[in-house]
Amino acid sequence: MEQARDNDAVLEARNLIKDFPLHTNGLKRPMMRALNDVSFTLHKRRALAVVGESGSGKSTTARLIARMYQPTEGEITYRGRSIASIRGRRASLAYRASVQMVWQDPFGSLNPTHTIYHHIARPLLLHRKVSGRRECRERVHDLMDQVGLVPVVETADKYPHQLSGGQRQRVNIARNLAVDAEVVLADEPTSMLDVSIRAGILNLLEDMKHERGLALMYITHDLGTARYLAEEVAVMYVGHMVEWGDSESVIQNPQHPYTQLLISAVPNPDRSIHERLEGEKGEIPLWTPQTRGCPFAGRCPHTRSACHDVMPGTTEVAAGHYVRCHLYGE
Repeated sequence: MEQARDNDAVLEARNLIKDFPLHTNGLKRPMMRALNDVSFTLHKRRALAVVGESGSGKSTTARLIARMYQPTEGEITYRGRSIASIRGRRASLAYRASVQMVWQDPFGSLNPTHTIYHHIARPLLLHRKVSGRRECRERVHDLMDQVGLVPVVETADKYPHQLSGGQRQRVNIARNLAVDAEVVLADEPTSMLDVSIRAGILNLLEDMKHERGLALMYITHDLGTARYLAEEVAVMYVGHMVEWGDSESVIQNPQHPYTQLLISAVPNPDRSIHERLEGEKGEIPLWTPQTRGCPFAGRCPHTRSACHDVMPGTTEVAAGHYVRCHLYGE
């Protein structure tokens, strides 16, 4: 993804490809391509929303950045250094402190046998952010107050099951703040929360972005929250970035047929269900290293012969707004 604020660039992904084996069949190992030629940049005090259906490669992208997976091809650089060159326990710990994740399931990411105090104190001690019990307790209470876990003393002694879903997600965010993270990968952080408390978590992420200068990747199905939280949007389909750019431009004026389909699927009481599903056809394809053409060709209402054979190039349809589709360009 091309950006205008390269001086604020914190993390950059270039031409990422990720293949996973489907199964073992003798000497042959059929592969599924989960990501194909994905590039973007995360900037300080800015958010990139990655949107798309389940299976589009959103979470795989985050896991590559978090070093949970290794890319098949391509490169990820943090502060100009390839993360593949990071070796040793100290360097790995430093990277993991700088690049943190907020998980979709706030309860599953917490140990039910430990108190809230333990969950927030542990990263402080592991990364040597405090010295001594008194400083640790003061820092934990300060972090809890910052994320709205009050009253801090009573809440610190509670266990995860004694908190609401929104409170548990605030614990996860407090752990990110504890290690002074520069990059936060938020993988659908509000999808398992009640609608009434989602706004609080989004506002907290927004505050973190501006006050702490975070570079934020926000993975979501919800175009409304993507528009609210993120300055930029990348639309993914079957491991491909098909449209990306300024949030207002992409969401208000979608150019790729898939983006148009996503936006048309948002419930609108003034439109019939038949109108919303117009153009929906075919099945989501299984992409392999041998697959050719546009990934959306099987479902697109504007398919032409080239769509099945040639991957479309990138076209800038407006300032900072890009699309990969044969309907544009030459």
